[in-house]
Amino acid sequence: MKQNKITERLFNGLIKENPTFVLMLGMCPTLAVTTSAINGLGMGLTTMVVLALSNMFISMLRKVIPDKVRIPAFIVIIASFVTVVELLLKAFIPFLYDALGLYIPLIVVNCIILGRAEAYASKNGVLPSLFDGIGMGLGFTFALTIIGAVRELLGAGEMFGAAIMPESYVPCSIFVLAPGAFFVLAALTAIQNKIKIAGERKGRDMSKIQSGCNSDCMSCQDMGCSRRFYGGAQEEPTAEEKEV
Repeated sequence: MKQNKITERLFNGLIKENPTFVLMLGMCPTLAVTTSAINGLGMGLTTMVVLALSNMFISMLRKVIPDKVRIPAFIVIIASFVTVVELLLKAFIPFLYDALGLYIPLIVVNCIILGRAEAYASKNGVLPSLFDGIGMGLGFTFALTIIGAVRELLGAGEMFGAAIMPESYVPCSIFVLAPGAFFVLAALTAIQNKIKIAGERKGRDMSKIQSGCNSDCMSCQDMGCSRRFYGGAQEEPTAEEKEV
């Protein structure tokens, strides 16, 4: 696979289709476990490992798995890797295992992983699928770590467990509670939108950032889009097909 293809898949997951800030996927772990930067980093990396391995394995078996049972097959593959990662965390990083708790097995039903399996890995080669999983995982890790760092800094005056703020600082404890996750996510999304609008005013092409149309029909919100039903790379339907 060409180097520019690898770079494109990594950039896609980190920026263009960031699963948290752009596609707004995986909100449950994003809001629940990001009480600290280390928790966000740990959850992001755990998800990235599962995402990359499941993408690679599903791509390897894409011509073997029958179409009618592809979703159950995908879930079995994802659950197998989640179980392996969960046991490794329990054995070697017990403090992170205790902190993430129930959200580790819930990776099985994380819509980011199942979405990439259906939208990309089941239709592309092994290496592109692997780097697509790594890119999306890095984007998820980046988002969770940033959210966790901001919440920890404002809510406890610390960063990765180390005191950052001066002793006179009074922590705003709401940021380490449930509402704080919504506040921080909303603020970071607003900053992203501001950057997008500023780029558009300068004449830059920002259409692929939070555009809602990236030939990924799994995340498409336009119910009238023909690509949603006929496939992004296929030809437009005929008049007779549209009537049907």
